[in-house]
Amino acid sequence: MSSAPLASGAEGPDALRPLLNTVLDALGTGRQARGGPFPAGGPDAVASRLRDAVGDVLPEDGDPTALRTLVHALAEGAADPADPLCAAHLHCPPLAVSAAADLAVSALNPSLDSWDQAPAASALEALVTRTLAHEIGLADALVTTGGTEANQLALLLAREAHSGTVQLVCGSNAHHSLPRAAWLLGLPDPVVVPAPAGTLDPAALDEALTALPGPRGSVLVAATAGTTDAGLIDPLPEIAGLCAAHGARLHIDAAYGGGLVFSDRHRDKLAGLDRAHTVTLDLHKLGWQPVAAGLLAVRHPRDLAALTQRADYLNADDDTEAGLPDLLGRSMRTTRRPDVLKLAVTLKTLGRTGLGTLVDQVCARAREFAAMVHNHPGFELYDPPVISTVLFRPAEATDEAVAAVRRQLLHDGRAVLGRAALDGRLWLKATLLNPHTRPDDLAALLKLVEGHTPR
Repeated sequence: MSSAPLASGAEGPDALRPLLNTVLDALGTGRQARGGPFPAGGPDAVASRLRDAVGDVLPEDGDPTALRTLVHALAEGAADPADPLCAAHLHCPPLAVSAAADLAVSALNPSLDSWDQAPAASALEALVTRTLAHEIGLADALVTTGGTEANQLALLLAREAHSGTVQLVCGSNAHHSLPRAAWLLGLPDPVVVPAPAGTLDPAALDEALTALPGPRGSVLVAATAGTTDAGLIDPLPEIAGLCAAHGARLHIDAAYGGGLVFSDRHRDKLAGLDRAHTVTLDLHKLGWQPVAAGLLAVRHPRDLAALTQRADYLNADDDTEAGLPDLLGRSMRTTRRPDVLKLAVTLKTLGRTGLGTLVDQVCARAREFAAMVHNHPGFELYDPPVISTVLFRPAEATDEAVAAVRRQLLHDGRAVLGRAALDGRLWLKATLLNPHTRPDDLAALLKLVEGHTPR
């Protein structure tokens, strides 16, 4: 009889309960050992501490303390997005209720490549994806691992809708996953349109579309609602109008900005989103979900027919004719976990009002931080924030000094800031996704940067 208990089944809950206490204790002790938002000492020191903690990865005889040891080591060496001074990336602190839901998925271990592996999960996915698609004015959505997969899927659907080829046109501000997807799919090099103010220039887009050779309709324009560098939103209504006039297909990468749809105060910034053929959403950014929680929403469900595949052991014709749902056409992946459960739990627990409140809070913190920077004579603000990203830099500092400040804060484990190169200069980037951040935390972050800036 095996001595390794299972996570599900009749004995699963009793087997998990003491292990959960171990994990929670180790998360706490690991955080205390870290002592800040980031592990100090740099890459070599972090790797050395981890190696010492792990020891032999595959010992001859098992170690019953491995769970506590490794969770503690991971927490001690983690970048903690729940710490207000950890504000570099679109790396959100996940909601506790979402993480708890994720545990249920891990224990039950459904796989959404066939109905007989995930009966309830497949029905839940259909409900939630259509609800989220309708929320932005589209018809249906597929769950993805994030913005990168969703963008690649958007190009794939466009290619298949246009007889095997499509020309991508995007701004110089577009996410790197878009030109990469064109390369992976064997498409022509993208036509890159200037984005002189950080957003795609409609006049330059009109000129580029006019100059393109080939049949109308074989072009995919990709706009952005929430750039990675500065959180800017392209002029979506104008871009949608140009696409309609030129017969081009429109994809909007709203991986960052899509969460604004939950906020009555900010959703108008997404005007034009409902005119897209496809939209990328990513709720492990402005949605407070554990990774992964991406979606691709589509206007025309018929476009999804391009993903149809047959594998007799998963979706035999006679099974589908008998009424068993065919799930292979819902993803480019085969085995995939039902990440939709944590989304469903979050949507139902918080509702639109609760999620909108979180969005409003992080956007308000960004405006407050920008005001602090603007009013401080020792700093320069790039621009007022559109979503929750603030770019700033010490006044009169060189780019080399700006980069050095960021690395020193990382090395010391004091703060985690990002970097962005815009307008020919390097900026520090604060991406505020923690709704619990307070004005005092923001003041402390600015004080740390000030104290580490060379005089």
